[in-house]
Amino acid sequence: MADAPTIVITGATDGLGKGIATQLAPSGARLIVHGRSEEKGQALLEELRPLATGELEWRRADFASLDQVRELADVLGDEDRIDVLVNNAGIGTAGPREESEDGYELTLQVNYLAPFLLTRRLLPLIERSAPARIVNVSSAGQAPIDFDDVMLERSYTGVQAYCQSKLALVMFTFDLAEELEGTGVTANCLHPGTYMPTNMVLSAGIEPVTALEDGVAATMRLITSPEVQDVNGHYFDGTSESAPHAQAEDPEARRLLRELSAELTGVQAAA
Repeated sequence: MADAPTIVITGATDGLGKGIATQLAPSGARLIVHGRSEEKGQALLEELRPLATGELEWRRADFASLDQVRELADVLGDEDRIDVLVNNAGIGTAGPREESEDGYELTLQVNYLAPFLLTRRLLPLIERSAPARIVNVSSAGQAPIDFDDVMLERSYTGVQAYCQSKLALVMFTFDLAEELEGTGVTANCLHPGTYMPTNMVLSAGIEPVTALEDGVAATMRLITSPEVQDVNGHYFDGTSESAPHAQAEDPEARRLLRELSAELTGVQAAA
């Protein structure tokens, strides 16, 4: 990794993302933090500035709009390098079924399609920055994708929407890892912790289980630790290697997801 690496964190204004940004601020890294609220973004910069020993940048984009994701990718694509991309932005299980600006089920778009699109658009730059890392924040809450009702129009629950989106992110991670093998870029994913005290969890009225600090530490390990610099294509539960839902290992399901993702985002995935 470069002397002053460039690290991009999506969903950095609250919870886990904010915790990671706070940990990384004194590291000397060029830190690019993302969120959808300009107000929260500016407040985050004010909090981080006294801690930061490297450059700090804020980028706004609402992942409910794939056009905004494309614009974010264009801006980030002008960076000299991206050493680590942390796909952390996401929404939880609360609320009724909603559709994105693009007409897709909202949770699937924010938690999966947006990071898929962003990563695909940034991949050439990330590869040029090797050694580099892609860290996808998934969840132990995973549910198989029903490819006949991916948008959950026939049968919707917030839990199914969330859990299938998080499994999709694991499947994407495994695809990326295979594609990137030997390039010096690694792709891994993790369940950082169970019901950490984030706004997402607290607003759903759920009692926290895992301390936020533990989730931050587990994610930081994949971002910075030398011990995992050559680890590629793994799913971790905290810091322990774990097995995701069986569908993540199903080549046919992965192919269907690749094709669907390319169709919905207009970005071709590697075969």
